[in-house]
Amino acid sequence: MEPGDSTKQARAAAQLRKGVLEYCVLALMRDRPRYGVELLHALEESGALATSQGTVYPLLSRLRRENLVTTTWQESASGPPRRYYALTASGRAALDEFSHVWPGFRDAVDTFLTVPHPSAGDPT
Repeated sequence: MEPGDSTKQARAAAQLRKGVLEYCVLALMRDRPRYGVELLHALEESGALATSQGTVYPLLSRLRRENLVTTTWQESASGPPRRYYALTASGRAALDEFSHVWPGFRDAVDTFLTVPHPSAGDPT
């Protein structure tokens, strides 16, 4: 591995994560409401989507302002009450739209990454 390769890979991973994190968080709420730390743990378990509270909580606030999620406070048996986030109808629609767009996007990227393509100036 060349010097700086791990930094370049980390930067690429961070950019990819930024692009899909919102929809992954929405997907985690598809079946039931979740609280913030629970979302963080699920993202961490994925490996590639691990992120910090400083990223997830502002994202959740934005999703709430955009009416993609709603919140409720629930008592916790192991500490203070927790804020649970649940999808709204708009959040479900946004997730559904992304779910339809993602396979084509993923396949297009995979095509460029796996199939050699001639340069613009190369004859075909």
